[in-house]
Formats: sequence, C-alpha cells, structure tokens
Amino acid sequence: MAIGTQDDTEFVHFWNTVLEPKFTKYRHILQGGLSRHSAAVLPKLGIKRGMSVLDVGCGWGDLSLQVAEIVGPEGRVLGIDCVEAFLDPARADAAAQGYSNVEFKRGDAEIALPERAFDYVVARFGTMFFANPVAGLRHMRLALKPGGTMTHIVWRTKADNPAWHGPEEITLRHLPPPGANADTCGPGPFSMSNQTTVGLMMKSAGYEDVSFARVDAKIMVGTTPEECIAYALALGPAGEVFREAGALAEARRPEIEADMRAFFEAQERDEKGIWLGTSSWVITARNPG
Repeated sequence: MAIGTQDDTEFVHFWNTVLEPKFTKYRHILQGGLSRHSAAVLPKLGIKRGMSVLDVGCGWGDLSLQVAEIVGPEGRVLGIDCVEAFLDPARADAAAQGYSNVEFKRGDAEIALPERAFDYVVARFGTMFFANPVAGLRHMRLALKPGGTMTHIVWRTKADNPAWHGPEEITLRHLPPPGANADTCGPGPFSMSNQTTVGLMMKSAGYEDVSFARVDAKIMVGTTPEECIAYALALGPAGEVFREAGALAEARRPEIEADMRAFFEAQERDEKGIWLGTSSWVITARNPG
C-alpha cells in the first residue's frame, strides 16, 4: 500500500522508469558505496532498542535492516521509497534475515507521511532529490513524535566528491551541459551541499538544534576500468550529461571512454576494484513538538 494517494510527480515517474533499471544494474556499487557513509555514523546516532524508526528513501532496505537490528523485536522500522522495484528485494532480504519488525511501503515524503508516529527518522542520500525540500523535510519532522530526532545524509560539494566530479569533468570536455528542460531526477545529488542553505531549510521546516558532521570515505566505483566507465556514463552527473546529449554523446563515446579509462586507471585499486573519494554531510536535528 502506497503512502499518500496523489498521482506520481514527474520526478517520481522518472525515477521509476529511467533511473530504476540503471540503479538496479549497479546495486552492488551503489549500495556498497552509500553504506560506508551510514556505517560511519549509525553507532553514534541516538537510535535505541524499542524505538520506532522511519527510513525515508530506503532503497533496497540495507539501512532499514541495520536499524531493525538495533531497535530489536520490541521496536519497529518502516522503510519507504518512491521506487516500487526497490521494495521487493528489500522485503526478500528482510524475510531471509529473519526480521519481523521491519516493513517496506511505497511512498513519497514530499506528499505524505504518517504523523507523530516515530521516535527517529533517517534518510540516506535521498533528501537531495526533493523538488520542494522544505516541504519534504517538514513532512519528515511531522512524522516524528514531539522531541524526536531526524538524521539525513547528503553529499557535500562536487569538488569534495571526485568519484562523481571527475567523470563529469571528463564528459563535459566533449559534450554540452544539460539544458534547462532536461529530464532529471530532481534538484540533483549536490543540491544540499551548502551548509548555510541547508541549515536555513531545516529551520524553515521547523527543526531545532540542527548540527552538521562531515564524513569522508573512499568508495568502490567499479571492479574494472570498463565497469567504472559504464557506471559513470549510466548514473550520476556524468551520466546525465551523456544521456541528455543523445546522438552527439554516442558519436563522441570513443573519445570520452578513452579519457575516462586513463582517469580510472590512475586511481587507487585493490582486489575488489577501483576506489575514489566521496564526502557527505550528516545532518541531525530535533522536532520541538
């Protein structure tokens, strides 16, 4: 059952039709990389046994299951995501791992969430895509019980994230940037990179005691240079540039791939794959009531 009854927004439709197959194809890269940021802070959060927790933009549910372990059978976890295809694997993993205290539903935090129902709300790399960030953040606050806490993780600036910025710079050497009417996933992964701006958003959404903590982590961006290139041209800033350039991108693919190969071959590498740096903000705040 979906949370909220309104029709999907254009951004939600884009996620379910264009991006979902690409995300699913590269789940092993995405989930492994994103989890390094949440793993760095999860033990430090105030999530305790018996709590009720909402995971917004839960994806394939790995963070939801980690939280379910923390809150124990006395607690409960609800994971929501606007992409239906992510939720069946999440449910399957929960069943396989024996978690009966976690549930997954399709939902859009910008439209509706349960109110005054949770002790803690978490979101890992999802709030940056809100078309109306203050509205989405406010719904997350209203989902909290009075005095409850929200933590969301977002990317810092492109310059702080060579894993995404390096491939984009290479692609833009050969192709024009996406136009104003480009099909996109919303404001984009770096829309909450500015601490001052996001602090104002949080206060506008009604939060108090807003704090920021920085997490730096190298992530695996592909097992081989070939997979790194395919991944970069499918998702993220470079993927958006490539997708929107259409036939021109395909015509210039050999030069783009050659430059990307040189870039990825110069990075740190081990038996698992090729690693590049990323940097995030972990933003925590309280619902005053």
